[in-house]
Amino acid sequence: MTINNQQPTTNISISLVWRRLLAFTGLAVITGLLVILTNMQSFAISPSSPSTPHLPNSLPLPQPHLLPPTLTRWQDTTNSGDYFSQVTPTPVGYLVWSEFPVKVYIETPQTIAPKQAQAWVNSVLQAVHEWNAYLPLQVVEKREVADITVIRKNPPLQKLPNSNIPRARSAQTTYDFYSNKNILYHRVTILLSPSQTGQYLLAAARHELGHALGIWGHSQLQSDALYFSQVRNPPPISARDVNTLKRVYEQPTSLGWTLQTRASSKSFRSLLKSKIQNGLPYS
Repeated sequence: MTINNQQPTTNISISLVWRRLLAFTGLAVITGLLVILTNMQSFAISPSSPSTPHLPNSLPLPQPHLLPPTLTRWQDTTNSGDYFSQVTPTPVGYLVWSEFPVKVYIETPQTIAPKQAQAWVNSVLQAVHEWNAYLPLQVVEKREVADITVIRKNPPLQKLPNSNIPRARSAQTTYDFYSNKNILYHRVTILLSPSQTGQYLLAAARHELGHALGIWGHSQLQSDALYFSQVRNPPPISARDVNTLKRVYEQPTSLGWTLQTRASSKSFRSLLKSKIQNGLPYS
């Protein structure tokens, strides 16, 4: 009888030990899983990549401006089409001027003979005159008041995509942003290589002014002034060039509109300092 009474007690003791052991093991497993899951979550949460652009919240919401009268009146009777699909928006929308006339400063070269310098200026003036038929332009005498500045200077060498070999350019256009009275504006600088003369200088000036006025891209047809490379017989401004320009000015942009907040954030100051370029390579 004594033996029969002790056996269940022993079994109960063993059972209790196993249950405690299982409970302790389960607690350890759960704790381990929680640690693993917590670590997985922390590894999954990572800051944004530094290469990802973040535009400041102070930028104006993109809106279209009214077309200038010259583009409003423009009608293409030849139905030549356009190459608007090749135009790239900038970080603030399309590169549209909102105040007219757009002021152009042409820097007189100082390193060549006066007669050559005047011939150079005259070629650039001719290009300005041609574009003035489609967008109001005004040549100014002071660089500090200019929207577009044209300089006779070699553009820096540029590396082609997927290549480490620098390539010379016959011309280059860059833009940068600034604010005035809390309105977002931009200014443009055009560099024309000293090697460009005659009809090729005129063609380069015509091409780069097209970029400066808003066509931030290239045509695939040699019959357009904004063709991506130089050609033997440079074409004048084509109907396709003007059609493309008109479509650009129908697009929304943040340029020319009031900033939502004061331009004081680091990200906005960085945007103001950014310089983006487009150019015409040697053919």
